[in-house]
Amino acid sequence: MAKGVNKVMLLGNVGKDPEMKATQGGMVIASLTLATADRQKDQTGNWVDKTEWHNLVAFGRTAEIVRDYVKKGTQLFIEGKIQTRSWDDKESGQKKYRTEILVNDLSLLGSKGDREGGGQSYGQSSGSQGGYGQRSGNSTASFDQRSSSSMPEYANEGITDDDIPF
Repeated sequence: MAKGVNKVMLLGNVGKDPEMKATQGGMVIASLTLATADRQKDQTGNWVDKTEWHNLVAFGRTAEIVRDYVKKGTQLFIEGKIQTRSWDDKESGQKKYRTEILVNDLSLLGSKGDREGGGQSYGQSSGSQGGYGQRSGNSTASFDQRSSSSMPEYANEGITDDDIPF
């Protein structure tokens, strides 16, 4: 049987402050929701925004980064995979399901005014990555922050909706 692909990429805003937990072994777990928006025309030709909510779970060092830097409204770019958990409800006895995104890579977006440090990328998977972040092969998260002096002058200016040509 051929190997499948389970990869998710999301760009959106955090819906509420992350919930933090720790296992008995001391591993940190972060649970948070991410809203992604899509705009489409309805039957009358008017543009309508549709918001989709995603349940995210981060573990270990990535969860610690979520704890330290992410709050309600933070814009994130997430790479991960979909997982559906099931369990039996203790009260009703019914089988319950929850679909979640297991976060492999996390990029904090937004302006420097929103966060100290600017664009930062964090990850848990092996391999190499271009751009702001570096992934380490030992499943621990690290980051490489570019200094503003090495970036083009225009990169420090915020881009607004008025700058988009369509």
